[in-house]
Amino acid sequence: MTKEEFKQNKKLKIHVITLSDRASRGEYEDLSGPETVNFIKNYFTEKDWIFDIDLEIIPDDADLLEKKLISAKSNKTDIVITTGGTGIGPRDFTPEVAKKLIEKEIPGIMENIRIKYGQFIPNALLSRGVAGVMGQTQLYCLPGSVKAVKEYMVEILKTLEHLIYMLYGIDTHNKH
Repeated sequence: MTKEEFKQNKKLKIHVITLSDRASRGEYEDLSGPETVNFIKNYFTEKDWIFDIDLEIIPDDADLLEKKLISAKSNKTDIVITTGGTGIGPRDFTPEVAKKLIEKEIPGIMENIRIKYGQFIPNALLSRGVAGVMGQTQLYCLPGSVKAVKEYMVEILKTLEHLIYMLYGIDTHNKH
């Protein structure tokens, strides 16, 4: 199957999960999840790819996050992006939960982001965001700030389409 055939026949399932006790209680509006959704919508609309996006806000609950990620993998969700919980605070556990479930970590994406933005904003080096795959489900764990989401998504989108093809065994390399 060519990548064009795959793209025409594969409807992508995408799940964005914001982790925030306060936003889940309605104490403030979640901004990072909707910002992530906007990046994804713009990207796949421009690529003329059919997709569904679910946006969900959950409290900072490690067990609940683990259940959501396991469910995403079993439901063959193509991409899961979390926002929040990647810092070093007492309620920041997203990377630990993700790493238990990731079968193949892709450290270069997050390392690049930390280095690129950490040169100018040293606090960016404190982010513990991770990227990897669970079966054929891509998982990206982003910080919860809108500014960070913008920075991370710009970099993630550079490799997203190629990663989708790789996970489904679609050869995108030019044959010589």
